[in-house]
Amino acid sequence: MLPPPIYYALLLLCGLYVWARGGLPERTGFAIIASGSVLSSAMLAAPAQRYRGVETGVLWVDVAVAIALVALALRADRYWTLWVAGLQLVGTASHFVKLADSDIARLGYSIVMSFWAYPMLLLVTAGAYLQRRTVGATAWHREPS
Repeated sequence: MLPPPIYYALLLLCGLYVWARGGLPERTGFAIIASGSVLSSAMLAAPAQRYRGVETGVLWVDVAVAIALVALALRADRYWTLWVAGLQLVGTASHFVKLADSDIARLGYSIVMSFWAYPMLLLVTAGAYLQRRTVGATAWHREPS
């Protein structure tokens, strides 16, 4: 995975684009993802103990983010919300796998736990792009009244 400063730079760039071009579902989805990223980083165990067992604090953040994203997917009229919620559920499931088998390698657990943030960012950014394109196309082709 990318070092945290690079990830947070990517998060900032995507956030600026989503806030400038996205609709309410895109902004809400980005806010949920960004909050989850910041809170997850804050909840990680001390570096010497990190990923040796279940990251309990991150587990609770991931569960809350999953609930929020599923609720967004149920209310929004966007397909990307379904994908983002599904990816978050996969990431959340990694904690339960580690809980079931504590012998899973630390590196494998850390990768599976954090990998899904990247496609989620890309999906919410693509959602903002498609929203802007759709709104622009609708406004462009609208008949004068």
